[in-house]
Amino acid sequence: MRPLRIILLGSSLGFCAIARAVYAPIPEEEKGKGLTISLESGITYDSNIFGAASDAISSFVFEVSPKIAFNSSLDEQTFFTASFQPRLDYFENRPGTKALYSQDVDARIAHTFSTTSALDLSDEYAYDQDPASLLSGVPVNTDQTLQSNQFDGRYTFSPVERLEVALKTRIMYYDYIDPVIGDELNRFENLYGVESDYTLLPELKLAGEYRHEDVDYANNPGENDKHSDFLMAGFDYKVGPQLTATLRVGGEYTRRDSLSSLTTPYVEAAVKYDYAKGSFISAGYTYDLEETSDPVLFSDEKTNTMFVNIQHAFTALIVGSASLEYIPATLIGRPGQANIEEDTTHAGLAATYLPTKNWTVSAFYDYDFVDSGLSYRGMNRSQVGVRAVVTF
Repeated sequence: MRPLRIILLGSSLGFCAIARAVYAPIPEEEKGKGLTISLESGITYDSNIFGAASDAISSFVFEVSPKIAFNSSLDEQTFFTASFQPRLDYFENRPGTKALYSQDVDARIAHTFSTTSALDLSDEYAYDQDPASLLSGVPVNTDQTLQSNQFDGRYTFSPVERLEVALKTRIMYYDYIDPVIGDELNRFENLYGVESDYTLLPELKLAGEYRHEDVDYANNPGENDKHSDFLMAGFDYKVGPQLTATLRVGGEYTRRDSLSSLTTPYVEAAVKYDYAKGSFISAGYTYDLEETSDPVLFSDEKTNTMFVNIQHAFTALIVGSASLEYIPATLIGRPGQANIEEDTTHAGLAATYLPTKNWTVSAFYDYDFVDSGLSYRGMNRSQVGVRAVVTF
């Protein structure tokens, strides 16, 4: 099973500008070690293993996932990290293959040229036979095995005092193994951009950003390919020692060969309040235009995403977490197909116990609900289980 959406133990809980860094920090248990080996195992009860609209199949799922990670400073200015994590999921009640194999391979190199310039490169490859984000509307017992890769590059420099400029790129591809799904959804998404931050006050940064994105589908490019330009401005404001707020507003202009061009607003907003050591609450909102899981009928999906995350440290050893995400969306129909309203809700609860520096034990509940104007795209799914990780 893929990790829960709810993120524990102080990690960034938002996807907005409240934590705009592309790269995740080194996990606490890996700090100070060149080589780290860990083993994760758990059991989950899943009420709808295929994310189906009807005829849901439930099953207990047993997971074993070792991980090897390497973190090292190659010299005083260069840092390198890499990890390999295979995973085996065994379903006691799954039609067809019961044992599914997945793996993640990550690498990152960061180099500081000077006190005002740095380069950060990372690559993440995933082969997933049991993806968490199952495709809406796909029939039960369909192979949704997915290979994906994401490369991020970011060069940051400061041409004048108080001004920071970043050049960035992101190259992603999605490769579904099933030929029918792959014919519709296999694609590259390439993004290039420049952003700047100006420190107006010690606690206030003004920001501006331009992005260009190309989405190139492997099949039927004349109908599906799109090219978008984003322009936005905003701020990052440290209201106090415990409260941070961020805002980006702007617009997106999307062009296609086969359909009319489209101009839509773009919004990112988030706040985070650290009310005690190891405890915080964060909330945010985004409005965006996204790819759909059915590009044959729909060209885009307008999404309003709202989230709230809470983490509370009851003691130094026990941490509780809760997460709620609500996404009302509109699927934009192609000529002859009406627009469809579709609301998605994700919720999660978790309790984590850290008996020692090397052990983490958690119990969790995860809930997904999709209410769609097309009944075959709806879905109701619950997952509950326990998981333990030991680090050597």
